[in-house]
Amino acid sequence: MSDHQNSNTSAVNTVSLPDISRAKSSALYEVAKGYFPGGVNSPVRAFKSVYGSPLFIEKGDGCFVWDADGNRFIDFCCSWGPLILGHNNPVVKEHVLKAIDNGMSFGAPTALENELASLILSNNKKIEKIRFVSSGTEAVMSAIRLARGYTKRDKILKFDGCYHGHVDSLLVKAGSGLVTFGETSSAGVPQSFAEETVVIPLNDKDAVKAAFEQFKGEVAAIIIEGVPANNGLLIQDKDFVHFLRDITKENGSLLIFDEVITGFRLGFEGAAAYYDINPDIITYGKIIGGGMPVGAYGASAEIMSNISPEGSVYQAGTLSGNPVAMSAGIGQLSQLLKPGFYEDLLSKTTSFVGDIQNFADERGYGFKIFTIGSLFWFAFTDQHIQTAAAIDASSMQYFKVLHRELLNRGIYIGPSGYEVGFVSAAHSEVELDIAKKAIFDSLDIVFSKDHA
Repeated sequence: MSDHQNSNTSAVNTVSLPDISRAKSSALYEVAKGYFPGGVNSPVRAFKSVYGSPLFIEKGDGCFVWDADGNRFIDFCCSWGPLILGHNNPVVKEHVLKAIDNGMSFGAPTALENELASLILSNNKKIEKIRFVSSGTEAVMSAIRLARGYTKRDKILKFDGCYHGHVDSLLVKAGSGLVTFGETSSAGVPQSFAEETVVIPLNDKDAVKAAFEQFKGEVAAIIIEGVPANNGLLIQDKDFVHFLRDITKENGSLLIFDEVITGFRLGFEGAAAYYDINPDIITYGKIIGGGMPVGAYGASAEIMSNISPEGSVYQAGTLSGNPVAMSAGIGQLSQLLKPGFYEDLLSKTTSFVGDIQNFADERGYGFKIFTIGSLFWFAFTDQHIQTAAAIDASSMQYFKVLHRELLNRGIYIGPSGYEVGFVSAAHSEVELDIAKKAIFDSLDIVFSKDHA
């Protein structure tokens, strides 16, 4: 029986809980500000979009994390997605420790690279060869270079609202107009780099057609997130995705799927299988390393033959194929291949999200959860959102309150209303029921406050 069954008649909760103690985290943050820009090594960690100082996490186990003050949280951030088995998974941990016994880095080939590549390629018909790197950003950077080298063209089409790591030529935003050259969205990115990137709206076939017409014979590739999930969860229609496949083929361009988030999340073959499509190049992220710093890109054997030392597109990395990361990946991905794994994860997520949405609907709240696979995104809207422009920035004030209320109830989600959440195999029905109740109470408080 669902927790929300009588929610439409239950009393509205308007009582905020006291703030959790952050004394030790705050002290650590003050020290960190003397070492790192903004006190962090990645911007969103600074908690600038939510209340309070950032939490310093000390440990994680299963679906839980603990901070420096001893607060325990049910974690739906999962290290931004890769911990699909939860924290400190015993099989992954065993693989890591076994690899460490033999050394942590060699800068030379190991059999573990072969083993992980075989595990991936034999169960993923979307790619024929793969190259391991150390991050999703590095994978995308390499994929872009490969696309340009293969096609002998320079222009890249990307979509407004899609994030592909901090690659210079992709760290751009849309200008004014339907089809625009990118404008740099970070200092330090030369405008000349951005001008090789054309930014177009999501879910807009006419804009894509106009871009190919305007830059006829110049477009090396279109790049799109498998499911845009860095600026809200902007789920695209299958028809639009297949249109991208068709128009790139017609124009001799490549289609790059950035599956750093969706790869091995939506299924072993990721969004490519979900949309029943064959991109030319696919990039993957840290999920293939069980949380270790790993990335990869893959394509057909013919396209990948252009990579050095076989071809003329240069890409290298001392820690590429790191044995500890490879071993962790073997430990993780082998578990994802167990029969029913993805079906069970989807069932849990669907039930969890459905109960929260039903609660909000019964209360008449302007709140919608967008979900696909084991990903979800909380949006304070009653609109169907598929583009970044459709996200109301003022709605983030609601998220700010929600985030605080959830922390005080022992629920951890990413500290930005534009980020997605993740359900892992480690989340049991018990924890999900606890989380639902906390979300119900928090939503009541959010919608009882004046956010004007």
